[in-house]
Amino acid sequence: MGADREDDPVTFHNGKRHAPAGASPLAPLPDHRNASTAWWQELWRRHAHITTPLRQRGLECDIEFGLSAYLVHVSLPDGSYLIISPPQEPPSNRPPGDPEGWTVTRQHRDDHALFKLIYDSVPSTDPNALERPEVRNGGSASCLIEAIDQQLSQLGLLPTPPSPTGLPLDPTAPQPRVPEPLDHADVAQPAGPPLAPASDVDGSTTYVYGDALLALTDRLNGTESYAEAAALLGQILEPTHGLLERLGELLEAAGEKAKEAEEDDGFDLSYDLADAAAEIRNLGETLHVAEDRMRALTAPLQPHRPTAPPAHTPRLPLPALPTLQRHKR
Repeated sequence: MGADREDDPVTFHNGKRHAPAGASPLAPLPDHRNASTAWWQELWRRHAHITTPLRQRGLECDIEFGLSAYLVHVSLPDGSYLIISPPQEPPSNRPPGDPEGWTVTRQHRDDHALFKLIYDSVPSTDPNALERPEVRNGGSASCLIEAIDQQLSQLGLLPTPPSPTGLPLDPTAPQPRVPEPLDHADVAQPAGPPLAPASDVDGSTTYVYGDALLALTDRLNGTESYAEAAALLGQILEPTHGLLERLGELLEAAGEKAKEAEEDDGFDLSYDLADAAAEIRNLGETLHVAEDRMRALTAPLQPHRPTAPPAHTPRLPLPALPTLQRHKR
C-alpha cells in the first residue's frame, strides 16, 4: 500500500482504503507490506485514538510488536522516535489499544544516551514503589497526548502545533466554520457543574448536559451544509477532546469514586463502569473518520425529516451489547 497524500486521511473498509477529499491534513500512513493486511488494519483501527491526534500534528506513526504486545512507533523530525507502549513485562491482559496504562519513551537508534522516559501511567507491580502522578490517568488517550504535546513542544519537535480544539493549525488549509456557542438560555444554568439534576418549579427534573446535547442535535438537524454538520459531529467524535472521550473519562472517574467505598459492590460497580468506558472508546475508534466523511459529501442537503421520537417519550429498546468479561479482583 502506497503512502497517502498528506491532505487525505484514510480509513479502511472491507480491506480497501478510503481517502475523503477536503479533510484535515494528516501525516502519511505507513507504507509496508503489512499495511494491506486485515489483521494490521484492525490493529491500526484499535490504536486510532492515539495515532490520529499525532498524525494531525504531522507525526508519522506505525504499529509494531514489542516484547509481548503491540506498540505505537512515532517518528520525530530529528531522527529520534517515540515508543508508546502498553505494559510488556508482564503483558497487559486487556485488548490492544485499551491497556490499563501507557509508557512513552524517546529513543534514537544511533544515540543511546538520548533515551528518556517522558510518560508512564502503567500501575507499578512493586508494592513498595512510589506511585507516579501519571498512574491516575490510566489508559486515557487525552492525558497521553497532552504529555507528548508538552514534551515535544519544549524540544521544538512538534511539526504542527495543536490548536485549542486539538486540530492542527494550518492557516493555508480551508477550515470548516466553527459552530456558534450553544444557546442554553432556556436551561437553568448553575454557577458550577451541578452535583445532581436540578428540579424545576413544577418538580420535573432538568438535565443540563442532556439538554445541551439535545440542542446540539437540533442544530445538526437544521444545518444547511455538510461542513457545519461535520464540525458539529466533531464535537462528539474528536478523539482527545470530544464528548465520547470525555464521557469515557467521566465513567472512569465514577468507577474510581465507587472504589472508595471499599465494598464488594463498589468494586463490582467500578469494573462495570470501566467496561462501559472501554465500549465508548471502541465506538469512538470505529467512527473516528466519520467527521471527515461527512465533510466530503457533496450531494444537496435534503429537507430534514425527523426520525427521532419527541423528547421524554419512551424509546425502542437498544440491541443487546456483547457480554463483557468480568474483571477479577
